[in-house]
Amino acid sequence: MLIVNPSASGVDDARVGEVVAALAPLGRLEVRATERPGHAVELAREASREAETVLVLSGDGGFNEVLNGLARDVRVGFLPAGGTNVLPRALGLPRDPVAAARRLAAGRTRRISLGRVNGRRFAFAAGVGLDAELVRRMEALGRRHGRRERDLRVAWIALRLLAERRVHLPPALEVEGHGRVAFALVANADPYTFAGPLGLHVAPEARFERGLDLVAPRELRARSLPRFSWYALTGRGQASAPDVAYGHDLDRIVVHTETPVPLQVDGEDLGDVTEAVFEAERDAVRVLV
Repeated sequence: MLIVNPSASGVDDARVGEVVAALAPLGRLEVRATERPGHAVELAREASREAETVLVLSGDGGFNEVLNGLARDVRVGFLPAGGTNVLPRALGLPRDPVAAARRLAAGRTRRISLGRVNGRRFAFAAGVGLDAELVRRMEALGRRHGRRERDLRVAWIALRLLAERRVHLPPALEVEGHGRVAFALVANADPYTFAGPLGLHVAPEARFERGLDLVAPRELRARSLPRFSWYALTGRGQASAPDVAYGHDLDRIVVHTETPVPLQVDGEDLGDVTEAVFEAERDAVRVLV
């Protein structure tokens, strides 16, 4: 089954037709379109009971829904049609969905781990606090815009968000075993996300085949912002920085907050929480690559 999100920015009838043709070597294909948020979860649950392979043409939100709907261990393929498409890019696939479909049609697979927070699966990244607030503000602006416009909007919203806080985020969360932090980023892969063509290496040691990595600045001030940005761009320094709580290949991470703060997974806003329990789901799914 090919699950298509018709609301994704890179989806139209012609593109779907090209993708279907490129996937022909995988066998008979049923195409289903999502009709509402959460529908991909239902379709994936149905498909994984009956089909050998479940594919999804969407952005990262649709990929996340499919992973949360799988009822058994089947092959899963991710075809990029959203704004950022972190998951397929992190798996080494082209940004063009037709080119990606041709690659997946060869049938080669790889087993990867997933993360889970408060019962919700995620593929590549989750966060409590700052980045989740950024995701929420982006969602409020809507999804239908080009890649360059999206990247500019993300940068502008991030600057406004920091300006509102006077570029100061004090310790506001408690991570069990790691102490007080300003916000917490949890990665299942590297890069954590992309800014245009650039990968942001927030947790450079994170790998799909391992557990979860934690990166949590203890406090953010204007003078430390350039250094933290350098860590993300180069993937060097954060693991040994004294003002960053860093954990590698972890099975469990527990975050507590005194007041409700935003939580995001794979770029999807999950609302406010006062506790976030992250768990590694090792060797969880077989993906086409």
